[in-house]
Amino acid sequence: MLTPSELERYERQIMIEGVGREGQERLKRAKVVIAGCGGLGSQVAIYLVAAGVGTVRLIDCEQVELGNLNRQVVHWDEDIGREKVVSASEKLKRLNPEVEIEAISGRITEANISKFVSGWDLIVDAMDNMPTRYLLNKGALQNNIPFFHGAVDGFEGRAMSIIPGKTACLRCVYRGLTVPRQKFPVIGVTPAIIGCIQATEVIKYIIGIGRLLTNKLLLYDGLNMKFTELRVTRNPHCEDCGYLWGSGARKAQTDFR
Repeated sequence: MLTPSELERYERQIMIEGVGREGQERLKRAKVVIAGCGGLGSQVAIYLVAAGVGTVRLIDCEQVELGNLNRQVVHWDEDIGREKVVSASEKLKRLNPEVEIEAISGRITEANISKFVSGWDLIVDAMDNMPTRYLLNKGALQNNIPFFHGAVDGFEGRAMSIIPGKTACLRCVYRGLTVPRQKFPVIGVTPAIIGCIQATEVIKYIIGIGRLLTNKLLLYDGLNMKFTELRVTRNPHCEDCGYLWGSGARKAQTDFR
């Protein structure tokens, strides 16, 4: 049930056709993991918390640095040196006290990924390196949790939504060897746009409206202000999701009613 303050807070989005009180209640019941509290994670977290997603778990292992502040808008100058999850949690709780925020300061590894995501409804990829993204992708598939990918570089970005057992996964798209993490260029407006797209996909999925970026990779070119949608084909021999396709995959978690 929505409280009187929640009905007032979310009045404008409750007015949207297809959302209503029922959709807002689904948002309130949803539990979302956001992996990364940087440029993408800042935007995703801000807009999911503002929209009333009931419980958000933040995972990050880093501390705030001055060089983060051109894009990681949930962190401020006074947060330099603090753990990103602590800094982000404080801002998000002030943004919307109705939402429960959980903060985990730690590195995502093969040993702990299942513990971090098991029992949660959705996972958002707000990371900055492929090895960790592959761990999230595999954890999402093994725990049957929808997974929302985003990535940025300079003025360019991309986004994709993955439903275990129904769509191509991240490994189907980015085949081949992973590369070590490197510092890459980025301007703040790019993760703002891609993060908002990821948040939009999450909200649509929870409510059950609209068309998702499934089996599609959305490419954003900020310099030419151009969006391109590429069709993604599932790899039947994919090392991450191939096993799901011959054994009657379970239905992904979809019930927020």
